[in-house]
Amino acid sequence: MLIRFGAANHRSIRESVELSMVAIDRDREEARPAPLLGESLLHVAAVYGPNASGKSNVIAALSWLRDAVQHSLRIWEDEIPVEPFAFGDGPASATELSIEIAINGVRFEYMLEADREHVIYEGLFHYPEKKRRRVFEREELELKLQRGLGGLSGTRELLTHRTLALSIARRFDEPLVSNFTRELLGIQNIGRTLRRRTSFPSGALRSSFSRPTVRWFEEANDQLTLFDEGDFGARIIGTRQQALALLRLADLGIEDVIIDRQEVGYPDSEVRTQRRIRLVHKTSEESVPFDWHAESEGTRTWFALIGPVLTALQQGSVVLFDELDASLHPTLSAELLRIFHNPVTNPRGAQLIFTSHDTSLLNYLNRDEVWLTEKRADGSTRLGALAEFAGERVRKSQNLENAYLHGRFGALPQVDQTSLLRALGLIG
Repeated sequence: MLIRFGAANHRSIRESVELSMVAIDRDREEARPAPLLGESLLHVAAVYGPNASGKSNVIAALSWLRDAVQHSLRIWEDEIPVEPFAFGDGPASATELSIEIAINGVRFEYMLEADREHVIYEGLFHYPEKKRRRVFEREELELKLQRGLGGLSGTRELLTHRTLALSIARRFDEPLVSNFTRELLGIQNIGRTLRRRTSFPSGALRSSFSRPTVRWFEEANDQLTLFDEGDFGARIIGTRQQALALLRLADLGIEDVIIDRQEVGYPDSEVRTQRRIRLVHKTSEESVPFDWHAESEGTRTWFALIGPVLTALQQGSVVLFDELDASLHPTLSAELLRIFHNPVTNPRGAQLIFTSHDTSLLNYLNRDEVWLTEKRADGSTRLGALAEFAGERVRKSQNLENAYLHGRFGALPQVDQTSLLRALGLIG
């Protein structure tokens, strides 16, 4: 489970920010105890703030770190693709990222400092019996390993100025490294700025955005559910049934999913066979399969999140969802929060971290699950926890939506129509 994540000098984030999943209010079922940490951890975190305040950049930094570990060994040959703050000394300064993850109750900590030319510092630590122990630590090309981890010594031979030691070390059979990287690489992305936009021509499914969901509908029904009777209704058997149950939960009038092949003609007269997905809509009189392009954006979004959400629930991993409210009805967004909050539907501790403008969702969130971004005068992002906003504790019983909309916590757009009215010639 994710404990904390920190970033500095990434996109609009200039000064160090930290998003924590450590609960402040522990006396509720949504905050699950982690005895070896001496803390309770949360399963939902929401980031609110005005447009261009850096909400998306907060979770994009975590996504960048995951991609860095996955790809640095293969594609970081010419330069490291850091995205530093564009103003002041940002371009000349290093990007710093850090993450803490609990694995089987043990805390792991990974830190990275890099610029375009080289990795300056990198370290992986764990805390067995709450004592900090180094797995590896790297400064430039000098690599130090924990005593007894000689199996990782081959990492030195492949290490370059633009390759992460963690990317190399995960290739070796060392549980401390492989368990940590499995958790980190298990983080999934959903949302407009965290995925590549592609179209769905001729009803064919071509977007990678929905492929994780399609796999759930294609798999054989021989796997026992990880859910007991609960929010999904009757006991669900098989992965396809789990996906259908989540699809039907949205009450979209869809009863089934058909995945087949169709022939598609191209301008060069070549005919190719492509996979096609259709959602079967049911009325009181008949059932009709609709081509993908005929579905609403909201239906497409809900369908596409089914795979990542079920995978996270199965593995106890993290889902990052940018602009949760962009295509989902507030009722569906609230249902998604309930799925992650409820220990019945989320027995393995999966976590959802999302950005949103939908203030109605604040009614389903506790004060320690809400984070606020603001844009400073220099264009950088400030991230603050609502529970400790401006140094004054927000009451646990606070009506968060009402207080937010009345500007109690800031993080609202400052609307000044003077320039617009003057340009329109309505004022002098």
